[in-house]
Amino acid sequence: MSNFCPIEWRKDPTPPSQIDCPDCGLLEHGTRMVWGEGNPAAPIMIILDNPGAREDREGNSFVCGTRQTLQKALHEVGFSPSDLYVTFIIKRKPTRAYDKEQTRATCMHKHLLKQLKENKPLLIICLGNIAVQSFFENQEAEVKTFRGKWHQVHGYRTAVAYHPLAVRRRPNLWKLFIEDLSFVSTGYQTLKKGPF
Repeated sequence: MSNFCPIEWRKDPTPPSQIDCPDCGLLEHGTRMVWGEGNPAAPIMIILDNPGAREDREGNSFVCGTRQTLQKALHEVGFSPSDLYVTFIIKRKPTRAYDKEQTRATCMHKHLLKQLKENKPLLIICLGNIAVQSFFENQEAEVKTFRGKWHQVHGYRTAVAYHPLAVRRRPNLWKLFIEDLSFVSTGYQTLKKGPF
């Protein structure tokens, strides 16, 4: 682990037609749209709830704690950045109160499901209860009961794991986080040999 250092992954440009999309209401929050990062052609798509902080107060880019923890865990289980693409249920960081369920549903159907059709990942990992509930379209879904197995969601083989920020705040979750990412890594290696 000593040779690991978090980096800013390549940003996937937001399609020009979507940069000023007003449909979910988050345009009024004044944050920029983040379409995704990593390799858009990657076999594995990771879905988080939102892009989180991207710049410090002076406007300088930085790798937030969520992304640091995620990258460290992915590195530990043997993933390469070229294997991965990270995107979000909502594409802007909220800065004040908003209608969470409606906004998530609007963004997911307007952007994320179309993104899936374009990127065509082999596997999906949903991180955290918000991403799981939104993507599975099941408000009762929780990581703790859905982890450790494959689910078929929107036509994609999907696994779940805790949110990296939860792992960062509760170090006892690190072992489970590594287990879940290892589960995906094993599934991916098996898939490369043939359907599983």
